[in-house]
Amino acid sequence: MRDWTLREELATASGTVRWDRFGDPGGEPVVLLHGTPFSSYVWHEVAPALAAAGHLVHVWDMPGYGSSEMRSGQDVSLAVQGRILTELLAHWGLEEPSVVAHDFGGCVALRAHLLHGARYRRLALVDAVALRPWGTAFFRLVGGHGHVFEQLPAALHRALVREYVASASHLGLRPATLDALVWPWTGERGQAAFYRQIAQADQRHTDEIQPLYPTLDLPVTVCWGAEDTWVPLAKGEELAGLIPGARLVRVPQAGHLVPLDAPARLTSELLAFLRS
Repeated sequence: MRDWTLREELATASGTVRWDRFGDPGGEPVVLLHGTPFSSYVWHEVAPALAAAGHLVHVWDMPGYGSSEMRSGQDVSLAVQGRILTELLAHWGLEEPSVVAHDFGGCVALRAHLLHGARYRRLALVDAVALRPWGTAFFRLVGGHGHVFEQLPAALHRALVREYVASASHLGLRPATLDALVWPWTGERGQAAFYRQIAQADQRHTDEIQPLYPTLDLPVTVCWGAEDTWVPLAKGEELAGLIPGARLVRVPQAGHLVPLDAPARLTSELLAFLRS
């Protein structure tokens, strides 16, 4: 994480959020959302490329993730993340940015727009958690037995998280990249936060908005790793079919972690979408 540092912060009801922005101050604003169990680091290759192309790029770690605050009793649910995104957009003074959202960041972006009035110029959903049912077998197992997993020795917990995160990639992650993704979940604070976010994951937060997808009235592109084993391509096809005018982009040789498996291809698709 030494090469990916979020320099700014905002105090919220769910804890301090770390964020940053870079690129042309006069460029079209783009907001990048991560998913679970990740952080804004998933965008560490895509974000600089978007900035170099003239965009003003905003990144943030959701509360309970990455470098943002982690604490006992913290609400890190999808419901609160949608409200915090809306708060961040106001804090940044962004009235209608383009938004790119990965994994459950997709649900967060959709909730902010459909339930809290956040306005977007365009929305790109990348291997998004947005349709029932969701959650890997591992995710469901841990969610039902979190009190047991929380008691794992630190070394076993770290190995478990490492294997889990690695399984999101089709091509395989570089050791340094995998280390950076796993690091926030280590130590006493990080280990507790890892199981906390799984325990609070609730499908009702997508069920509440799924019937509203046909009402979306903005340009939407759906990008999906063709080899995604966490949220299969069929879900991307279904999601694109529910959103009027949405375009589906299948990314070959990429798993769930498309921003890391195929950063150049994803960047190219996003730039074309942002310029359309």
